[in-house]
Amino acid sequence: MANECVDRTRDGSVDETPIGDKLTTVYKALLRRYGPQDWWPGDSPFEMMVGAVLTQAASWTNVEKAIANLKGVNALSPKALRELGDDDLARLVYPSGYYNAKARKLKALAEFIGAKFDDDIGSMAHVETGIMRAQLLQVYGIGEETADDILLYPLGKPVFVIDTYARRLLHRLGLAPEAGSYALYQNLFIRHLAEDRDMYSEYHALIVRHGRETCQKRPVCSGCCLLDVCPTGQAAVAPSPT
Repeated sequence: MANECVDRTRDGSVDETPIGDKLTTVYKALLRRYGPQDWWPGDSPFEMMVGAVLTQAASWTNVEKAIANLKGVNALSPKALRELGDDDLARLVYPSGYYNAKARKLKALAEFIGAKFDDDIGSMAHVETGIMRAQLLQVYGIGEETADDILLYPLGKPVFVIDTYARRLLHRLGLAPEAGSYALYQNLFIRHLAEDRDMYSEYHALIVRHGRETCQKRPVCSGCCLLDVCPTGQAAVAPSPT
């Protein structure tokens, strides 16, 4: 991957701003616009893990309903989840969609935590990041994004989460890697930013906020806080040629 971001500025000249500088500029602009997001929502590390699974292909509003259902029956611990019947668990997480599959995924995660760590989530945080990530990816229903959500938020590991919003933003900024693998998108942040768990956490949350409110499938480019560094937005708001 090149060390320089090369695209065109508003006046047509070549922009040779280093990628790290551009990513930092984006972060600061998002933070000024939206303020700290204080992610990930949850009253305990395990609740955050449950949220990371339930949010797959679901809005957070519906995830909150499912989590409230689990709280209502005191089922937000690995042991309590393992003891729930499959049908009961599926009914409780119904609001998050794909409820049968998600019930199975949650059971698999709870069984993993019990078998590997004797339900001591704190001990998971002491495992080397790469090893913990590899173990999580072996759990049914946990892919790269979900694994990294778990590593970053409840376990406090310095990893950068890549989701649909991050991919979309990088494409529109002209920073997306030529090949679209998860690792390449993730490495773009990790290689060019200082390793900082708190900043990674805040940056990811800000990207999600921006993606929901402004950088949507049909972006709202006028007034966007990233307009000065976004060639896609600049093209969208440019006057039509006469």
